[in-house]
Amino acid sequence: MDNRREELRTNALRSLREHEVLMLDGHFDYGNGFHGPVYLNPHRLFRQPSLIWRLAQDLIEILPDPIVMQTEVVAGPVMGGALLAHTVAGLLDGRRSLTHPPTSFAPLVQDAAGKLTLRPFYRTVVSNRRVLLADDVRNTGETFARAKAAIEEAGGTVIATAEICDRLEAMVDVGVPNFSLTEYKAPDNHPAKDCPLCRSGAPITTF
Repeated sequence: MDNRREELRTNALRSLREHEVLMLDGHFDYGNGFHGPVYLNPHRLFRQPSLIWRLAQDLIEILPDPIVMQTEVVAGPVMGGALLAHTVAGLLDGRRSLTHPPTSFAPLVQDAAGKLTLRPFYRTVVSNRRVLLADDVRNTGETFARAKAAIEEAGGTVIATAEICDRLEAMVDVGVPNFSLTEYKAPDNHPAKDCPLCRSGAPITTF
């Protein structure tokens, strides 16, 4: 299994680079006052449904059997996380017997205050159900923490989190196992005023 997992990890990282989801050797303005040489663009990930379908299959393959069998709902934050969660929910049913209840899906949206929440209908979907939280990328883990709080507020139980790519910058422990298809440790970012790329005259990368 370890060899197979490494193969899936390597193939996923290659796909992210080939499809310019993982963009290296640039000069990116992250819009938060920091610059850096690497950008992971999830919008490019979802422009080809067949790609996300394949990556979702591989993500399911690395999940432990108990998670696959116990998951009743797959939830994720709009936009990228919800698209991945919807795909994973459908594919999970193909990994289980026909007599197993079908997997449900629940998207999380931001309210006017920026808080992740579930619309009333989806609150009933997750209530008293075991939930797998999915997102395209894990950065600090804060999004997963906010999503988990919303699920628990609606009466659901989060049993694990999963993502396509982990940037290995997580600072928030959400208290459940996390599973990543692949990972990439980005170089340090710099405040814009101290950016060495700016000092060298490198232009901001546009796409």
